Amino acid sequence: MSRLEWLDRIVIGRRRRHRFSDVDGRVLDVACGTGTNFRYLPETVELVGIDISPEMLSNAEEQLADLGRDGTLLEMDAQDLAFPDDSFDAVISALSTCTFPDPVAALREMDRVCKPAGTIRLIEHGRSDVRPIARFQEWRADPHYAKSGCRWTQEPSEIVDEAGLSIEETDTGLFGMITTFEITPGGGDDR
Repeated sequence: MSRLEWLDRIVIGRRRRHRFSDVDGRVLDVACGTGTNFRYLPETVELVGIDISPEMLSNAEEQLADLGRDGTLLEMDAQDLAFPDDSFDAVISALSTCTFPDPVAALREMDRVCKPAGTIRLIEHGRSDVRPIARFQEWRADPHYAKSGCRWTQEPSEIVDEAGLSIEETDTGLFGMITTFEITPGGGDDR
């Protein structure tokens, strides 16, 4: 367990549970990182996790073992998924678009590999709608990106819109910094 996982569970765990606990079938976790999402998925899913970092995948493997779960973990770029169209019943991702060089391309890839009758579930963060917090985020945006590779002033809804995805349901919390999405596949291309 990472040293800050307890904080993630308190701050974002409820949102992960809400968005991810009812998916089924073959599920792709894009940018799975250390496997934080795994505990919130039903045990019956066929889990495939991808990440660009071998170190993160190693930690995700440990997470699977700790949870006593099966899953396939692959090193892969979210912007160029090596899966055929319509490969997954659900695609999930959390707190990842802020790190992708081209988040719109990554979202379009998620859409491409999700079956038309499936679902795409996202939890993303961005600029707060509380002005003092937003000012702090803007003031620290460049140093924060340099240290962690995270664009914490992004606007997740704008990125989803730019990708052409069809939002079925969304909600925002934590001072406007966390936005969750349930997306109907097929909105980002001409399938």
